[in-house]
Amino acid sequence: MIRILVVDDEADLEVLIRQKFRKKIRSQEYEFHFALNGKKALELMEESKNIDMILSDINMPEMDGLTLLSRVKEQNSLLKTVIISAYGDMENIRTAMNLGAFDFITKPVDFQDLEITIEKTITYINQIKDTLKAMKENNILRMYVDETVLNFMGGREIESGLIENETMEAAVAFIDLCGFTAISENEEPNVVVGQLNDYFDMMVREIIAEQGIIDKFIGDAVMAVFKGEDYEKRAIRASIAIRDKMNAMPVFSEKSGFQPKVSIGINKGEMVSGNIGSISLKRLDYTVIGDTVNVASRLQSKASPGQILILEQYQHEVKDDFKISKIGEMVLKNKAKPVTVYEVNS
Repeated sequence: MIRILVVDDEADLEVLIRQKFRKKIRSQEYEFHFALNGKKALELMEESKNIDMILSDINMPEMDGLTLLSRVKEQNSLLKTVIISAYGDMENIRTAMNLGAFDFITKPVDFQDLEITIEKTITYINQIKDTLKAMKENNILRMYVDETVLNFMGGREIESGLIENETMEAAVAFIDLCGFTAISENEEPNVVVGQLNDYFDMMVREIIAEQGIIDKFIGDAVMAVFKGEDYEKRAIRASIAIRDKMNAMPVFSEKSGFQPKVSIGINKGEMVSGNIGSISLKRLDYTVIGDTVNVASRLQSKASPGQILILEQYQHEVKDDFKISKIGEMVLKNKAKPVTVYEVNS
């Protein structure tokens, strides 16, 4: 239902409007409100904050239409006003348009023209509402979806974008907050969630600083992907920064005694990126998959608090840029043979 406020000191106009628009009023397409001057209009708008548009005369006692227009613009710049006035008021009409009036109609009122003008104004208002809704939804979407995913999908047709994937060379890091779930036994849930978000926020800033992509949050862990030039080094730099900053943080609370530490596994190689999930259910997750990703997750599970683990082949690529020590052979879950593991120290 469209709610229209008519502001005019001619009481007969209310009778005419109710008669001319009786069908739309009965079908609840339009709902009209009436005020005899600008002051009364503002009072009515204060009581009913859901007015969609205003039809206003210019010359009225107590508060004229131009003053009303300026006040409406101050309070709600999206509310559209159509001026209804006589030909002799062209100077005032021009002033009204400069003050932001959407359109104007001359007296005596041609009700067919009035209906067309109302419909045109409503169409414009709905376009504005749709645009604002889309912007709001887009801003909400950006809170849940990485910018890279939005850019990837934005340049493709939706249906093809849903099924396409890409094979790429990249590094993936799993960064787990060690033992954090245990503090929920001694702390209030809202305190635990708030602190976890603070830890995540720090991690994300370091990942983004090295042009990494936040793939997902998994419980109290972060999965990040690094691709492009020097991706191997950027993944390690981000991981070192996160580890060092976490080590420098104070104990969470005396009650829990929790000292924040992270265990990190990083691996590099070929992986597939794309949408994983159910198209029928319209629930998809843009992510990377492959053996490279699985191994990074397994390395993280083997890492002790404060450790960053990589494989031997990764070590060969970055040994001149970081201080790295050999741990030895490890057996990773679902891997037939042991792998040689190194620890990144600094």
